[in-house]
Amino acid sequence: MLKCSICINDERITKIFIIDGRPVCKECKAYLEHPPDREKIRRELEEIMKSVDRAVVAYSGGKDSTVALYLAKEHYKIPELKAVMVDHGFIAKEAIENARRVAEYLGVPFEVIKRDYSDIFRDALLKAKSPCRKCSKRTMETLRKYALKNGYKYIITGHEIPFGHHPYMLMSGGIIQVRLLSLMTEEERLKILESLPFKLPELPGYTSNCLILGPALERFWEKHGYSFEHRRIAALVRYGLLDKEKALKKVEKPKVPKEQKEYVYRRLGLEHLL
Repeated sequence: MLKCSICINDERITKIFIIDGRPVCKECKAYLEHPPDREKIRRELEEIMKSVDRAVVAYSGGKDSTVALYLAKEHYKIPELKAVMVDHGFIAKEAIENARRVAEYLGVPFEVIKRDYSDIFRDALLKAKSPCRKCSKRTMETLRKYALKNGYKYIITGHEIPFGHHPYMLMSGGIIQVRLLSLMTEEERLKILESLPFKLPELPGYTSNCLILGPALERFWEKHGYSFEHRRIAALVRYGLLDKEKALKKVEKPKVPKEQKEYVYRRLGLEHLL
């Protein structure tokens, strides 16, 4: 099986080319042909953050959004911040505790918007597919509407990969989404977390807040033989934000605790799949 010499993709995930005698995946080929201007991305991020005086932080209670909240408050010193969590019904209690504790520590108002994503999660488990794209899209739309209703122009998120060649994107209604962690390595993020009252939960999958990811990855693995997180984690390696060896461990088949699996399946009415 051909494996990309740059990231962790292989033939199961995407097309592999042979370029100058070495295997390179489709995504890395595009990256090499149109490499991002890292200094330009960083300059754009610093420039736009100068104009941010009020912002909503998309605050899941996970490690990345926690770092984004910290940077927004302590580094960029945004005068008016609101940490907003969209609880889709399967946020780990440890993540909610982390969110409240860190928000209080930083002195940032924290609000939880409760939603029910059972339809997305039930469909993902029944069909052995990823729930992440639909979940993220619904969450960002909820936050966009919240920002519009409450007079915020900016939504800050904890994404590490920029929007192509830019660290921000214009959403409908004039809302600007800023990926505050653009091009920040995992080591840099973990170092910041060490200074905060954040306790990393032991959850299966590449997550520090979601109870659905582990069971969904397990179902996908059983049907397809690889992780639906593979491409996303490969991108972190491609951008130099995550060590290749660590990345390979993150895409291994997850070991889902029995209690978590039973809780998720029963709440979704899928006991027959246990």
